[in-house]
Parts: sequence; C-alpha cells; structure tokens
Amino acid sequence: MDLSTLKEQAQSLLTTEPHLRIKNVADKLGVSERDLVQAECCGVRSVFLGTQFREIFRRLGELGHVMALTRNPWCVHEKQGNYEKISVGKAPVGLVLGADIDLRLFLSNWQTVWAVSQDSRHSIQFFDKAGVAIHKVYLTEKTNNEAFHQLIADFTSSELVPPLEDITVHHQYTSQAPSELRDEWLSMQDTHDFFPLLQKWNIHRLTALASAGNDLAQKLENPTSIIEKILTHTANTHLPIMCFVGNPHLIQIHTGPIQKLLRTGPWFNVLDPTFNLHLNTNDIASAWVVNKPSQDGWVTSLELYEKGGEMIAQFFGARKPGNPELPEWRQLMLSICSKPLKSD
Repeated sequence: MDLSTLKEQAQSLLTTEPHLRIKNVADKLGVSERDLVQAECCGVRSVFLGTQFREIFRRLGELGHVMALTRNPWCVHEKQGNYEKISVGKAPVGLVLGADIDLRLFLSNWQTVWAVSQDSRHSIQFFDKAGVAIHKVYLTEKTNNEAFHQLIADFTSSELVPPLEDITVHHQYTSQAPSELRDEWLSMQDTHDFFPLLQKWNIHRLTALASAGNDLAQKLENPTSIIEKILTHTANTHLPIMCFVGNPHLIQIHTGPIQKLLRTGPWFNVLDPTFNLHLNTNDIASAWVVNKPSQDGWVTSLELYEKGGEMIAQFFGARKPGNPELPEWRQLMLSICSKPLKSD
C-alpha cells in the first residue's frame, strides 16, 4: 500500500473512531506503527533519522529530563528522568543504569529511528525490523530542546527507509521439564541464572513454573484481583517495589514506592509524577509467585502472563545486588500463597 492511500485509510478510520491511538489504528488497518509514522498519519509529523540506532541511543543523555516509554500489547510503562550510564556498543545487549531510567536492551532486531511530533508532543522513537515500536523518548518541560533539535539535525537521513521484515520466531520448546530442573533451580546463585537455565533445557518459562513445585512457583487464583490487591497494599504502606515491563527488544524498570492508583475500565493505572503504569487486567490469564535462591537469600517475584504465555509484567520488592529481599515484600508474597514457599 502506498503512503497516500494509507493516510486516507487512517483518516477514514479516525473519522468514525476519533479516539483511537496510533497503535490501535495500525492494528485495525493491518499495518505496522512505523508505516503510519512514515506516512504521517494520525496527526503525526515525522523525520526519518536513519538506522544508526546505537549512535542515537548513546546521545539520549544530552536531552536531559525526558519521559521514557516502553510497552507490550498488554501494558505500558512510563518513567521520567535522565538517560545516564548508557552502555550501548557493538554487543547485542546494552544497558542504561540511571537513577531513574533503568533499561536492558536487546539490540539484534532494532532498525529505524524517527523524530515524531503529534498533538504538540515531541519524541524520538525506535522501531524494530518489523516496524513495531520498541521504545519512545518524549520531551518534557525540563528537556534540553536545543539538544533535541541538534540530534535531529545530526541524524536526519535521506537514505531509503528499509523494507519491513518478518522477524517472528516460532520456537519449538520441549513439552516437559526435565527431572534435573528442580535441582538446578535450587542451586542458582543469582536470579539472572534463571533465563540461561530455561535456554539450557529448551523449555518455556511457564512449563518450568508449573513443574518446579509449589514451594518454588505457585499459580494464584483470581489474578486480576491479586495484582490490584498487591499494588494497593504497596501504595498504602509505601513499600518500594521494582516493576519490570518489556517487549522482545527492551525491558524498562521502575524502582521505588508507588502512590496514586486509578482504575479506568479494564486498565489499572499507577499515576505518579515520575512513573506511570497502564495495565490491562482483562489480558491477565495467570499470575505466579516465583521463588528463586541467590547469594543474598531467597528472592520472590510476582509474574503476570497473557493467554499465549507471554509475560506482561514482573514485580519484586526493591532490591540491589548484595542486599537481601525486603522482609515486608516477602511477607506480602507469602500472604497470597496457599502453600508455603521454600525458605531454607
């Protein structure tokens, strides 16, 4: 479809459904969000910044105070602050370890970058090879606008926009967890050892949780009410948490307390000055308490999954390596478990 036709179709759709966001328009038209950005649909004005996503990402710190947005189809995570301690080189994995913006980057399928203006909001947006938005960086009242315009000037590209690719991975997992899984789970020294364990045995995360034993992973009843209960309790008690939300290319992390909560239809929201979370609780198919050993003691998480087995979001008590888990978080997780968790 050529860009002018796409723009006409998007405008026609918005005439009948004017409150649709650009991602919803893309889904309804069966195109990528990048297509709509390129065609300047939905009130968008865009500048193509090329494919040097690593170089552009390394310069995000120049913008000063911004809002970082990462989403998946079921949850949106927005965090304000500065990009600090950016580590993005030639390796397929990168990091941002700022006091406020905390990211884990998986760069293999990143591709294009765009400067986008829409409804008086300005942003830098990163897209994967399939045209799906990976990460968006929005300007705030405190942003260095001069640095923003310089970034655009330095990277505005006349090169052809690369065609979209199908990067879907159809992974064939083994159907059952091996008997050795539990022993290897119990021998972990770091919570980050869990993903390599899944890779070693070629098993889906939910298969591992279901087979590990209730003392290591428990599936919870009424997952929608559980997450609302947990977030309400942490807000009321000022218990600092960690909230991880990601997509295949990036994970964004909030660490700290939460305060203002609001439900709007299916969406349960955190609406704090520097952290917003928008969670569609209708999409939660299962919730699990997961218990992992580490050198710092047992570490417990609450994990939410959609019906296809993809993780929506993950919650921990606030913690840094070298420190034990917050006892208040551990007690909160125990309170929603019907059976004891392993603790020796």
